[in-house]
Amino acid sequence: MPGIPKNTKTENERTLNFWERLYLPEIFKGLAYSFRKMIREPSYTTEYPDELWEPPDSYRGRPVLVEEEGKPRCVSCNLCAKACPPMAISMQSKEVDDPNSSKEREPAWFEINMLRCIYCGFCEEVCPEEAIVMSKEYDLTFQDRDEAIFGLDRLLVPSERLTDRLEYLEESRNQQENEEPWQHRKDNNLHSLRDREYVQDLAEHQMPTLKNTHLRSEQPIASENTWEGRPPSDHG
Repeated sequence: MPGIPKNTKTENERTLNFWERLYLPEIFKGLAYSFRKMIREPSYTTEYPDELWEPPDSYRGRPVLVEEEGKPRCVSCNLCAKACPPMAISMQSKEVDDPNSSKEREPAWFEINMLRCIYCGFCEEVCPEEAIVMSKEYDLTFQDRDEAIFGLDRLLVPSERLTDRLEYLEESRNQQENEEPWQHRKDNNLHSLRDREYVQDLAEHQMPTLKNTHLRSEQPIASENTWEGRPPSDHG
């Protein structure tokens, strides 16, 4: 059987008149209060997109590659691709023929799938050359999935524009308990240059398969992804 409604009215409870039972006056009072606050009180919100938010140096935006003197700092060690949890990074290595170069390898092409990237910063943590860092860029839009795959043409950013992030990394790493202050060393990869002639001799005469040890069958997807060197610039 249906329940019987119970009257919960107390003895001293005031009886509402007709207008109060309509609740319209109280609604208009609330609207008037809101409009007074909108007009008289200062605004505490950012008028996006007319006003853009400036992230702090610790912010992890989209990952970018550091460009120095028109070339990527990356030595193509593949550690960032190995450490990436969603497997958003892929690259192809190539040998550097310049004997005066401070590195033996660099990326022939380098891609990051921004739809997969979770902005965890693991690639930045494992990179021995500080060649890939997290930027302050957070506003990304794409028309299709292929457009979200960034090649070297969209990943390379001059080191002058990443000074804030690089200084933050050095400061944060020096807060750890180390015997000596941490500082990025540009000669990290010089130790292997002494074996360049020996490795070339092995590849040409004794072990020809060395030439193909780093090759893979996958093809790059991003447009203009083959980097052949370009003069230093401030765009990117």
